[in-house]
Amino acid sequence: MTKSQQNSHSLVIGYVLWVFGFLGSHRFYFGKQISGILWFFTFGLFFIGWLIDLFLMPSMDREADSRYTEGRINHSLAWILLTFLGVFGAHRIYMGKWLSGIIYLLTFGLLGIGILWDLLTLNEQVSNINITEILG
Repeated sequence: MTKSQQNSHSLVIGYVLWVFGFLGSHRFYFGKQISGILWFFTFGLFFIGWLIDLFLMPSMDREADSRYTEGRINHSLAWILLTFLGVFGAHRIYMGKWLSGIIYLLTFGLLGIGILWDLLTLNEQVSNINITEILG
């Protein structure tokens, strides 16, 4: 599958995260960290940006699909694990990062700081693992 044909992110998962989107969840998922942070601190630009994103979601999905590499580690599953079980390190264990996953489990995601880091970098972490495995 070529870079333009891949489907690293799911529009359905994007809409599920949009429910929490007033905190920027869907924007972080689609790799828009800066606006994700802005949405987090302003409740989705006072809910107005959150509503507008309902219509912008398909273009964010296409952009993420072209930007990130799919492979053995599924972006959507990693994001679901981060969103709902991140403080327990489930997403890190899924990616094969056992040591940091256990540390997250014992420290509640390094007291939240690790979770914030992963919100900003999870797409790149997954893509880097997938690229490394593709290149062998």
